Amino acid sequence: MSVPPRLQPLLAPGTPARDLAGRFAAAGYELYLVGGSVRDAFLDRRNEDLDFTTNARPDDIEAVVGEWADDRYLIGKAYGTVGAVRGGRTYEITTFRSEIYRDDSRKPQVTFSDTIAEDLSRRDFTVNAMAMRLPAEGDPELVDPHGGLADLAARTLRTPLDPAISFGDDPLRMLRLFRFVASLGFAADDTAAAAVPVMRERLAIVAAERIRDEFDKLLVGEQVAAALWGLVDSRLAEEFIPEIPALAVQQDPVHRHKDVLAHTIAVVEKSSARLELRLAALFHDVGKPDTRSYGPGGVSFHHHEVVGARLTRERLRALRYPKKVVEDVSSLVFLHMRPHTYKMGWTDAAVRRYVRDAGPLLADLNELVRSDVTTRNEKRARQVARRIDELEGRIDELGRREELDRLRPPIDGNDVMEYLGMDPGPQIGVIMDLLLERRIEEGPYSRDEALVMLDEWRASGP
Repeated sequence: MSVPPRLQPLLAPGTPARDLAGRFAAAGYELYLVGGSVRDAFLDRRNEDLDFTTNARPDDIEAVVGEWADDRYLIGKAYGTVGAVRGGRTYEITTFRSEIYRDDSRKPQVTFSDTIAEDLSRRDFTVNAMAMRLPAEGDPELVDPHGGLADLAARTLRTPLDPAISFGDDPLRMLRLFRFVASLGFAADDTAAAAVPVMRERLAIVAAERIRDEFDKLLVGEQVAAALWGLVDSRLAEEFIPEIPALAVQQDPVHRHKDVLAHTIAVVEKSSARLELRLAALFHDVGKPDTRSYGPGGVSFHHHEVVGARLTRERLRALRYPKKVVEDVSSLVFLHMRPHTYKMGWTDAAVRRYVRDAGPLLADLNELVRSDVTTRNEKRARQVARRIDELEGRIDELGRREELDRLRPPIDGNDVMEYLGMDPGPQIGVIMDLLLERRIEEGPYSRDEALVMLDEWRASGP
């Protein structure tokens, strides 16, 4: 089979990749292009990451690329990977290998192989188990021992070996199954899908950071809803985000409230594919099961945003998310109900306080509130959209008048200490809070007015 058009400029004679192949051939080794670049070339998707595999051992790879590369990365050499940089592009070259987990180890055991067939058989899915053999001369040749090209045409995710072996070798592949559902829009093969509920508990031996990284890619995929339903239906979600399947509240025969899980997935799907926003959409209602109550008006979830923010923070920390992501997402969850009170009438002070509390998350918060409307009641949906439009309009108007993006008093802590002759300490923070509170309640005021407030504070003898 001829080289796909997207790969032709990268693999043509005289290109660095073919020069590299010639060096390996001269040293008596084979070289193959593998991975996502091969798969995506046949899908006519852009992917210029060039990953290679070879029967050369890591020390031999390093020797072959030594004079050819401008620079080398050896951090993955223990796992068989040498990175070679030439002309600003990185070429990752890995020895044929099998990466498997043994018993309850959280670290994979890597063993090297001598054949491309064994290497490809140990990859996650057939669509990723294709390779292009790069000879020193002549045309590249497709190597597809497991029917990956046919599965690409059928848009199917199937494991090269029995799923019990593939998922047993690396349990993270169960999550990758649904990650590719999200990113490629493919469907899981029936056999692979059936294996996940049986083997899901084995995900516990995978490091939280690896789970987090795969989940991030799933969340920003175009088919995120199908992937999330796959996680829930297979019960894999229970292994690392148990709060989400817990939202599948059975419909009460009296109050007939909606299924919170279905609503949540719809909100995620409506949200833009930005990681923090989609995480917030996923967790925005996780506090509802713990706050559900029944009354004359039906089911209610008072203060679920408070409980939800705490649960979100705990789960994201368990998955080893960076501190900023944890704080941003939990803040969005905590604040997502605030704009719904706008219908009660907000003063300018309330608008300023909303802007201050949202900070740099303001745009994401407003989008989350819009996405949170999944009702089929078009009148209600229009009402909510109109309220957010009006709120954003008032924010813009106040912003033009008062520079809301710089919502702070006319003097800073250094000014306070100099004027009052005080040293740094908790009282300076108290005074700054008083100054900021006036800015929020009354809008901009002058430096002289701020100094009058300091005089009054000193006279009150705190």
